[in-house]
Amino acid sequence: MIPKILPFLILVVFSTACKKSPQYTNALDYALASKNIKIKRVIDSLDSYEVQIKFTKIIRSGDSVLFEDHDFQVNDTNYFYPASTVKLPIAALTLEKLNHMDSLHRNTRFYVEGDTMETTFASDIMKIFTISDNAANNRLFEFLGQDAINGKLKQKGIDAVRISHRLSSDDAYEITTKPLVVYLNDSTTTMLKNTINTSAIPLDLNKIHKGKAYYDDEDGLIDDPFDFSLKNYYAINAQHNVLKRIVFPECFEPSERFDLSTTQRDFLLKAMQTLPREAGYDPKEYYDSYVKFLMYGDSKDVIPDYIKIQNKVGYAYGTLTDCAYVHDTKNNVEFLLTATILVHKDGIFNDNVYEYDSIGIPFLAALGKEVYNYGLQSKKD
Repeated sequence: MIPKILPFLILVVFSTACKKSPQYTNALDYALASKNIKIKRVIDSLDSYEVQIKFTKIIRSGDSVLFEDHDFQVNDTNYFYPASTVKLPIAALTLEKLNHMDSLHRNTRFYVEGDTMETTFASDIMKIFTISDNAANNRLFEFLGQDAINGKLKQKGIDAVRISHRLSSDDAYEITTKPLVVYLNDSTTTMLKNTINTSAIPLDLNKIHKGKAYYDDEDGLIDDPFDFSLKNYYAINAQHNVLKRIVFPECFEPSERFDLSTTQRDFLLKAMQTLPREAGYDPKEYYDSYVKFLMYGDSKDVIPDYIKIQNKVGYAYGTLTDCAYVHDTKNNVEFLLTATILVHKDGIFNDNVYEYDSIGIPFLAALGKEVYNYGLQSKKD
């Protein structure tokens, strides 16, 4: 009996051993199928988190760069609050405007009329990326104005974006910008004229009203969904397309690019990847991943120096977003990844009860790691 059964058992064992695990054609599918609880608990309850993700594989052929895009639930008509991610196009457009002004450059000193804070454009751009400073962003907002920001982005073919307000400011929606006083030399100043901009028109998008209630500074708890229709709008595709134009300008027509000199673009890319400690901030308070959510957001460890992340994050109203170009210079792994998630279990806005640290940032960190690991393994294969 045993000699007759043994060949069958051997065949069964051999067939099982040779059975291949599921194959994934791209890093995003691989990441979303992960059994990691940080990812799985979100994927298993997608309706609760309003996740949108866009991944781009970078394909290099000689001097050419090709993009292979993959989306998950990306929909420009489904609104999410972009928070500080709007600072990336504002920084890029600031450098572009300076590029067209003979008397000013990024190291020009200035201050906003009525404010005592004296700074430079370069310093504010660096603060935007190293610690996501809102005041620095708002000064550049005064320099540009809403209409110029929106008009320039539209000219470059970047749709699904509308910048309407400053961040964390009492005069957030004021349409008249404040004049800038700039130093032409150590003792001579001149004033840049302010601009009067167009009032924002309410957005007509899906999910523009969120939650079940919100807190108002004057009236307390309001039992109505929170209305985002007058707030900034910067969809996943728009964020991804801005990042592509900055990192890979050669892939776009001149009219679609940000008009930056080589030194300006190099400075912008450097600012985008500079870690807080490299800019002189206390690493205990401003650890490496302070504004690097993908891959490292759930850790305060030092990021390896061969991992370069040029990105901009945003977090407010329970929404976490990161738009990043990741480049492992040692193992030659690179990709673009933009993702957003809403973590707002109680449905009450402005109560400061959001699951940033327990669900949102762990999800983004795990997502980035899985995408990176797929690329790393692909290089080994």
